[in-house]
Amino acid sequence: MEYLLALWLCSTVPGNDCTQIQTGIKEFKDHYECSIYGYRSSALIMEDLDRKFVNKYGAHTQFTCTPQEVKQEV
Repeated sequence: MEYLLALWLCSTVPGNDCTQIQTGIKEFKDHYECSIYGYRSSALIMEDLDRKFVNKYGAHTQFTCTPQEVKQEV
């Protein structure tokens, strides 16, 4: 089973939707690797954002690691 990472940049401002962010790696061999990558990517994204922007818009990240069955070729 593989795990697929989806990562979003979100805001606490009403009416602002989350925007999906592209990541370097999308498929992981287990939930652990996916989660570690998601948290590290989130930290890097937040560190790159301006403090005023984060505080003004309540900017934050969200991510999911979704299990996917791997189809094996016969």
